[in-house]
This record gives sequence, C-alpha cells and structure tokens, in this order.
Amino acid sequence: MPVPNPAALEFLLTRRSRPAKTLTAPAPDRATLMELLTAASRTPDHGKLEPWRFIVVDHTTMAPLAELAQARGEALGLDPDQITKGRTQFDQGHLAVAVIEVQRDSPKIPALEQTYTAGAVCLALLNAALAAGWGANWLSGWVSHDREFMAQGFNLAPHERIAGLIHIATETSAPPERPRPDVETITTWL
Repeated sequence: MPVPNPAALEFLLTRRSRPAKTLTAPAPDRATLMELLTAASRTPDHGKLEPWRFIVVDHTTMAPLAELAQARGEALGLDPDQITKGRTQFDQGHLAVAVIEVQRDSPKIPALEQTYTAGAVCLALLNAALAAGWGANWLSGWVSHDREFMAQGFNLAPHERIAGLIHIATETSAPPERPRPDVETITTWL
C-alpha cells in the first residue's frame, strides 16, 4: 500500500509561480541556493547524462545583461516593447539561475529527451524555491533564444542553450489564482 505525503501533494495541487516583477530583495544566499540546486538536480535523467548546468546571475550581473538585451534587441530590429520586455527581467531581477541545456552525444538518449530533462530541471528548481518559501518564476522570452545573447551574456557553446531563467527572491504579494486546464477534457483513457 502506498504511503501518502499529503503536504507534498497539497503543495503540488496549489503551487503558483510568482510574477518576477513582484519579487524583491533579499534573495537566497549561496548555501540556500545550493540546496535548491541540489533538489533540482534530482530530476529524472535517462542515461545519467546530466544534460544541464547552472549559471547563477546575482544582482551585480543583472545590469550588464539588461544592457546586452537592449543592444541585441536593437540589432535584431525588435520593436521597443519587445526590447523592454527582454531587458526588464534583468533590470528588475535580484537573483536568477540560468538553467543551461547541454546537449550530449549519446547513441541511446535522443536529443529531445535531453531537452525534456533540462525543462524538468527548470520546473524542479521553481518548485524547490516555492516549497522553501521563496517567490519564484520561470522566464524565457526572445533573449533566451537569441544565439548572440547566449554567447555574449553567458558564454554558451554551440551545443548549449538557455532552457529557462528561474528568478528567485522574496515574494511581495501572492498572485491571484488563474484558470487551470480542465483535466477531464484533456484526458483520454485507453
């Protein structure tokens, strides 16, 4: 007979990301963040490839990334609203973890499964931060998909990309609940 963990299930049934723009200082210290990263690293990983790594962006490195987002947005010819949105997460950020997908050559594990694992690490880190009482949000946007931004801002190699930027800091307000999927309509029983 399974042994339930009602507190964990209740957390998962009610978890809610906190908008990054509502997060404020303080952010987790190094020891606390390492615990969250350790929890995130317990993600299922077929073949034990570890197709991810972490880059911590603290408040001192946010401003250069905001400037780079501005410059890249202008170079790409994006409209001002897109540029602002791309740089705002860094202008307003206190601490973020860039989860970097690292594609590994493997005859057994397809690249797509490695992508799934990197995404799972993002969600695991988000949930670990929320479970620890922090406000957290998983962001991406055009900056996360621009090769030049990845290369200049994070020194990523061609086989690496940003899976997500997980912002973690102190929650200032609880967001309202939002509509959720109707599980009955998206579930098929065979």
